[in-house]
Amino acid sequence: MPFARIDLAKGKSAEYRRTIGEVVYDAMLDALNVPKDDRFQVINEHEPENFFIDPGYLGINRTGDCVVIQLTLNAGRGVEQKRGFFKAVADGLHERLGLRREDVFISLVEVAKENWSFGNGEAQYAT
Repeated sequence: MPFARIDLAKGKSAEYRRTIGEVVYDAMLDALNVPKDDRFQVINEHEPENFFIDPGYLGINRTGDCVVIQLTLNAGRGVEQKRGFFKAVADGLHERLGLRREDVFISLVEVAKENWSFGNGEAQYAT
C-alpha cells in the first residue's frame, strides 16, 4: 500500500499533473509489485517562493520544473526494486512529459504494515 505525495511548482496543466500520477502508479505496479487499484496519491502545487529545491546538490543540475515524489510504503523491498522504481519514474516522466531526469526527486519512507488504516478506524494490515 504505497501512498504518494507529489509536489511541484505552480503553473502546470491538470493533464501534466495527471500524467505524473499515472507514471508513478505504473512504476509502482511494475517495479514495486503493488496490487492493481492500490492508488492513493495527493498532488500539490506550490508558489515558487514556497518550493525550494537545491539546484546543484550532489552535482545534479535541477531546474524550477523539479518534481518531488515521496512514497510511503510497507517496509521490505530490496535495493534493486527501489532502483527499478526510481528509474521507471524518471524514464516515464521524461518519455511522457519531456521532464528532465535530473528534475525527478524521489524519497521512499518505509513503515511497518500495522501503521496503516484504510478507513473505519481499523488497522487492516495489523496481525
